[in-house]
Amino acid sequence: MPKVPSTDTADNQMAHDAIREYYGKTIQTKDDLKTSACCASDAMPRRLREIVKNIEPEIVKKFYGCGSPIPQDLDGCTVLDLGCGTGRDVFIASKLVGESGRVIGVDMTTEQLDVARKHTDAQMKRFGFNQSNVQFLNGYIEDLATAGVKDNSVDVVISNCVINLSPDKRRVFSEIFRVLRPGGELYFSDIFADRRIPELVASDQVLRGECLGGALYFEDFRRLLRDLGCLDFRVVANSETIVREPSLQTAVGSIRFFSKTLRAFKLDDLEDICEDYGQVATYQGTMTECPTHFTLDNHHDFVAKKPMLVCGNTASMVSRTRFGRHFEVTGSRNTHFGAFDCGSGVCNDDSSGEACC
Repeated sequence: MPKVPSTDTADNQMAHDAIREYYGKTIQTKDDLKTSACCASDAMPRRLREIVKNIEPEIVKKFYGCGSPIPQDLDGCTVLDLGCGTGRDVFIASKLVGESGRVIGVDMTTEQLDVARKHTDAQMKRFGFNQSNVQFLNGYIEDLATAGVKDNSVDVVISNCVINLSPDKRRVFSEIFRVLRPGGELYFSDIFADRRIPELVASDQVLRGECLGGALYFEDFRRLLRDLGCLDFRVVANSETIVREPSLQTAVGSIRFFSKTLRAFKLDDLEDICEDYGQVATYQGTMTECPTHFTLDNHHDFVAKKPMLVCGNTASMVSRTRFGRHFEVTGSRNTHFGAFDCGSGVCNDDSSGEACC
C-alpha cells in the first residue's frame, strides 16, 4: 500500500480505502461493473485500436475507462497516466512516445498494478523495444511528489475516468500543474454532472465506485481550474452517460451525467474570454496521425494549409506547446480588436462560460 498523503483527512483515507477495495477486490473485470459509466463511450480512433490489438488481453479486460484520452504528437514525450490501473493507456502511450520517450503510470491499487507489471517485459517485446520505457508507481494522484514525480518534468498528463474518484480533486489538479512543464498538456476523460452531487448519491459505494458519486459539477470544475490559474480549457468530446440500471435510477433522480474528454495547457498568457488580436493560425499537415486536418477541440478543426483566424488563447495553444512545430501563427498581441467573435456567443453545447473561441 502506498504511503498515505501527509495532509489526508480520515474521511479522505476512508474514501481511498473504499475505492481500492472496489477496484482491487469487488470487481475483477468489466463484466462485474454495475453501470456503463466506467466503460469507454467515445469511439477509439483507428490509430489507437491497432495498438490495443497488440496489448495483452488481461490488461485490456481488467481496464476501466470512459474515453480515449490519448492526444496526438507524443513522439519522444514524457507522459504521466493518473490512475493507470492495469496499464492499457500506459502501453498505448508507450508505443506512441517510442523508445526515446517515457511513460509513468500511478495507481493506488496494488492488484491492478500487479497485472501491469507482470506483462511489462512481454509488452516491450511486442512493441519491438530493446528496453522498457514505462514505469509503474504505487501512489496517490493527490500526492505525486511522494510518488517521485518532480516539478516541471512531464510533457503530457493523461487520465481515464479516475479523477472523479478522488476525494480531493483540488489537490489532484494542483499536482498536475506542478508536474507539467511550461507548455505541457493535461488531456483527460472523466464523468461530470449537471449539478452538485447530493451526499446520498456521493456516499453510495456502487455509485462512487462506478464514477458517478464523485462526478464534478462542470461549473465547479471550471472554477477550480480558474483558481489554479488555468483560465481556458477545451472540450474535445462530449456524450451523455445514461444510468439504465433500475436500482440506481431512483438514487440519481434527475441528475444528468456526461462523459467528457478535455484538454488544458500550462500557459501563462491565457485570458478568461476569447480576445481578438487579428492572429491567424495555419496547420502545416505535419503530424503523422493528422495529415489532412488537426482537431484541437470540438469547434476547432484545422484543415492542413488553410489559414484560420483565431483568438489569442488558441494562438498560444498551437504555438507555445509541442504543437508549435506544426503550426505557423502570424500576428502578435500588440493590437487588440476587442472580444473575439464566436458567432452565436455560445461556443459549445455546455454553455459553461469557459473561454473557447
